[in-house]
Amino acid sequence: MEKALWYVESHFSQEIRLADLAELCEVSPSYLSRAFPMALGFSLKAYLRRRRLSEAARRLAEGAPDILALALEHGYGSHEAFTRAFREEFGLTPESVRAQGHVSNLSLLEAIRMNTDQIKDIQPLRLETSRALTVAGLSEHYEGDTAGIPSQWQRLAPYLGQVEQQVGSVAYGVCHNFEEGGVFDYLCGVEVKSTNGLPEGWSSIELPAGQTYAVFRHDEHISLIRHTCNSIYTRWLPQSGYKSSDAPFFERYGPEFDGRSGQGGLEVWVPVEK
Repeated sequence: MEKALWYVESHFSQEIRLADLAELCEVSPSYLSRAFPMALGFSLKAYLRRRRLSEAARRLAEGAPDILALALEHGYGSHEAFTRAFREEFGLTPESVRAQGHVSNLSLLEAIRMNTDQIKDIQPLRLETSRALTVAGLSEHYEGDTAGIPSQWQRLAPYLGQVEQQVGSVAYGVCHNFEEGGVFDYLCGVEVKSTNGLPEGWSSIELPAGQTYAVFRHDEHISLIRHTCNSIYTRWLPQSGYKSSDAPFFERYGPEFDGRSGQGGLEVWVPVEK
């Protein structure tokens, strides 16, 4: 991750291909697509976009005279595309930021530096072969940061234990449909015996039998789960003799987890293969 961040910060005005960045980091593109948002909370695509626009905003506040040249320099093919992305990010046009001469009213993304104190030695509780199960609940598509996941769980909470098809009391947070750049779908839900008659707006996913998972324990507050995921992907997995599989990654919340306080701990299931 340190190599990836260094390269992005050194080259974000240029085209950055996931395959090239993965080669630099000596991992596969699919691995980097998963590890980047797990470690940082942003997909690679979102981090690039926000960093480019943040640096462009600073240049505009300093009086950059040619907006088209600035757009091209920061990876946009036209004045229109740059203006559209800029307005979506900050709610202002490039011209208005240049006119005001400051960025104090903008939410800029500063360069992220890895805190290696957050990376710890970690070992799985066990390796387990999965059984087939169907998880149903609320699904969201994440192309940027993952800050919306807690509110997704909040919307699910009133349904827990109230769905007729629910099996047991365990809840799951399933990451799947990973795409280039760390874009993925996140489904928070419960195991169900049937997808018939699910609440309106619910989705489901079939987790297949026979997949090998490395199962880890996260005992700290739920807000720190990214540290555990980062340690798994950047320390344990590269040294384990396994590689990341394309199967869904998921969190398993047993009855010991307290959704109100975020305490109690959970399991992190990482799909692996030799």
